[in-house]
Amino acid sequence: MRKAVKARIYPSEEQKQLLAKQFGCSRFWWNRSLALQYEHRASNGRWLKRTELNAMLPQLKKELPWLKTDCYSQVLQATSKHLEQALKNWFEGRAKKPRFKAKANRQSISFPQNVLVIGNQIKVPKVGLIDAVIKRKIEGIIKTVTLSITPSGKYFASISLDDELPELESSTDGTVTGVDLGLKDYVYCHDGDNSYSVKHPKWLKRHEHNLKRHQKQLSRRKKGSNRRRKARKLVARVHEKLANARQDFMHKLSKRIADESQVVAVESLNIRGMLKNRRLSKAIAQSGWGTFLNFLDYKLKKKGGVLVEVDRFFPSSKLCSCCGHKYKELTLSERIWTCKQCSTTHIRDEVAAQNIRTEGMRILGLGHSPRGDDVRLETCFEQSSVKRVPSYEQLTLF
Repeated sequence: MRKAVKARIYPSEEQKQLLAKQFGCSRFWWNRSLALQYEHRASNGRWLKRTELNAMLPQLKKELPWLKTDCYSQVLQATSKHLEQALKNWFEGRAKKPRFKAKANRQSISFPQNVLVIGNQIKVPKVGLIDAVIKRKIEGIIKTVTLSITPSGKYFASISLDDELPELESSTDGTVTGVDLGLKDYVYCHDGDNSYSVKHPKWLKRHEHNLKRHQKQLSRRKKGSNRRRKARKLVARVHEKLANARQDFMHKLSKRIADESQVVAVESLNIRGMLKNRRLSKAIAQSGWGTFLNFLDYKLKKKGGVLVEVDRFFPSSKLCSCCGHKYKELTLSERIWTCKQCSTTHIRDEVAAQNIRTEGMRILGLGHSPRGDDVRLETCFEQSSVKRVPSYEQLTLF
């Protein structure tokens, strides 16, 4: 099973220069390769393969000797691999179109081999031993080590490991929890017996004044000056503090839900479409629901659990969890409503979590919905009429 350990590293000034050279070489090869891809696609109607890009490297190193002296050879090959994956992700709808890299943004390089972890140090080719703070045990075979520098100037090492242990088989024997995501309450959970909610921390609201102040200073600095560079770092630090607080909250909450549940049912949200709502887009964007669901998914898989997604058009908030009556006139401002058929009073988010749980159980064949539908074993993805995106391999044939 693959896992990763992220560690903060503290290179010396000399090592920072050596790393900066490798970052620059990788960035140069990424930009050059991306330009070659677009040119080749326009003239020949297909994309270059990774092997074709790597075949150009020996001649390029003769023309530009610093590519050979300043950079480890496999860093450039790993860059070609990452570009190929970025194009695949773009065509299959998982990411945006690959862009050219700038020096001011986050930089990273990957070492597929020849990296060693010795105590509290990491040995990197062409750099040497770098001091590190490793808080987790390195157990397993080191596959890839990725070194990165954030816009605020911090260095990190992400160590990908293979512990050679088989993945646990998925099982639905255990507690089933329905999770409703929201803006007032970040989650509302129901496990069949108990319900609880977790308030939305609203990280941006707490740091908005500080961020606005630093961004105002940055806008007044002259481009290319040292004062602008320092102001940019201050803005990056605020954004980093925001991201760290949000990620810490998501990890703790997803760990809590995964530990308490064997099966978790969530609603498949159209987040990209929801962001078009100009009144709620800011609050939705800062919530990071997609990242939270990714964290929850891998934590459940690690223990053999199951994450099931309910179709986004399922009326979870409008269904009575007791009799199945649908309240079609429910508006967004109504947080509490009463069923006209059985006179049961419902809290909007609570009944949504209950209905999502019941629908998830029905999808997995573990129960029936309050509407009395038959049990279907196929997942919600097989039921949906989402337009399928052609794969990267199919597009290279055109």
